[in-house]
Amino acid sequence: MDIFKRISEYQAEGERLAWTGNFKDYIELLRKDPSPAMTAHARVYEMIESYGVEEVGGRKTYKFFEQEIFGLDRAVEKLVEEYFHSAARRLDVRKRILLLMGPVSGGKSTIVTMLKKGLERFSRTQKGAVYSIKGCPMHEDPLHLIPHELRPEIEKELNVRIEGNLCPSCQMRLQTEYGGNIEDVMVERVFISEDNRVGIGTFSPSDPKSQDIADLTGSIDFSTITEYGSESDPRAYRFDGELNKANRGLMEFQEMLKCDEKFLWNLLSLTQEGNFKAGRFALISADELIIAHTNESEYKSFISNKKNEALQSRMIVMPIPYNLKVSEEEKIYTKLIGQSDMRHIHIAPHALRSAAIFSILTRLKETKKQGMDLVKKMRMYDGQEVEGFKEADLKEMQNEYIEEGMSGIDPRYVINRISSALIKHDMQCINALDVLRALKDGLDQHPSITKEERERYLNFISIARKEYDSLAKKEIQKAFVYSFEESARTLFENYLDNIEAYCNWAKIKDPLTGEEMDPDERLMRSIEEQIGVSENAKKAFREEILIRISSYSRKGKKFDFTSHERLREAVEKKLFADLKDIVKITTSTKTPDESQLKRINEVTKRLIDEHQYCPVCANELLRYVGSLLNR
Repeated sequence: MDIFKRISEYQAEGERLAWTGNFKDYIELLRKDPSPAMTAHARVYEMIESYGVEEVGGRKTYKFFEQEIFGLDRAVEKLVEEYFHSAARRLDVRKRILLLMGPVSGGKSTIVTMLKKGLERFSRTQKGAVYSIKGCPMHEDPLHLIPHELRPEIEKELNVRIEGNLCPSCQMRLQTEYGGNIEDVMVERVFISEDNRVGIGTFSPSDPKSQDIADLTGSIDFSTITEYGSESDPRAYRFDGELNKANRGLMEFQEMLKCDEKFLWNLLSLTQEGNFKAGRFALISADELIIAHTNESEYKSFISNKKNEALQSRMIVMPIPYNLKVSEEEKIYTKLIGQSDMRHIHIAPHALRSAAIFSILTRLKETKKQGMDLVKKMRMYDGQEVEGFKEADLKEMQNEYIEEGMSGIDPRYVINRISSALIKHDMQCINALDVLRALKDGLDQHPSITKEERERYLNFISIARKEYDSLAKKEIQKAFVYSFEESARTLFENYLDNIEAYCNWAKIKDPLTGEEMDPDERLMRSIEEQIGVSENAKKAFREEILIRISSYSRKGKKFDFTSHERLREAVEKKLFADLKDIVKITTSTKTPDESQLKRINEVTKRLIDEHQYCPVCANELLRYVGSLLNR
């Protein structure tokens, strides 16, 4: 890759996108496409939509968030539909501050960062183009030049809405530079950029005694007072506060509720009327989405103070809980480790899953549903089937506790413990047992958990260990069964012959003697029991398989060993149970003979080639499962 060629191509692209013209040219541009006149809220919503939306099971998923936010589909859907979509349609929610409220390390800051970066990229597209009065310190909408009296008919003509007034600086420049000729005012295309302070503002609380309101609204330039003679002259004022620079885009309030009250009062007028007070000027118009984030305890403290009622009524609070899906939690850890310099260390399969199981269990609440424990609930939340429970049960549990997911172990703690294990032992590879051990050791050092919580968390680590034991056995089972694949296929075909005869009230013919026999009930049950098919459910299970075979046949497809995942699992488990003694001997013997050594090498190769193990963790897995089988 030619680095400097890529840099020059990027710079050339910026030059190609640049546009400058007078206000008359801009009006002609709007006649062709009115989208540059959209509000800041509409721009954010259109940006999110531009990445694509999928609807699965009546629930929308937004691809914009897929790469960074995991397991928060319900929260994200609510955020986009109830706030961004409504605000983009100019409903009253756009006059509210968006407050993301949730536990630490839950994704609040990540969502805001994504919106900022997304807006920057979107402003470089045709749909997201932003135009402003050239030289305006607030990059304001050129349509503000149109007098209020003429706006209704021009709005109809251009199919746009015009809101807001010229800033003090542009009011003066219109008279001094352009002699009041609106059509001559120069307009340019601008690109939203946090670094260049265009369309994005960020305000962080600091010491209330030293922090000045000028950080938000700009300040007087005292060096020019003698030149211009008045503090109310726009040329003697710096329009460089965060509210000024966030115009046309997004304003982030970090840890908003930690701010001193005087900084928050500016938001009352800005949210409701779309303007704010600065210096000795009339109210200054600003079109910006205000987004803030805080944790639950600070929010509760804020709403308990009666003085905050006015501001509270101008907020839309969106809970951002922890993820509650094991598979999505794994993706969070994979992402965080991928951002570190530890990518060269191999992470064994199921290591991160074991940590995820522990984390999710700490966040779930016990359900009142009979026969449902936390492990079953965890599996259902992760999209797995649990016998005896349906989709309606899942939805009922998800609506049982509003606060579920607002507490528990956070991803940062898990990553800190994994990092500690990686650095401490200088390992080439880390497995599930190393991760669970690191999590257990860290509970003693965790500053905020009580003794009772520690006991509960230790129990969850034990459950995560049992879940890993089951996964480890299954992994070895699959690897060993592969060596006996022909046996597995024979058993599979034999089962199909028997259930076909059973469902059709027919006999089976012995392939050797030709003798007619009843279907082998013992064989069928020995396979079905491997996946928990009860005596009462066996008939429905067998009929469902026959229907599947018939469906495949009509489509001209062959029903084989890979066509029915549950049946395949049952056959593999059955075969593994029959081979258990062979596996036990092979994995635990210290001096394997030639045939055992050959089988170990075959299994190890399969684990490495097809299951992402390395030689170190593949051998460790064999030894561990051998010890489990010998207990």
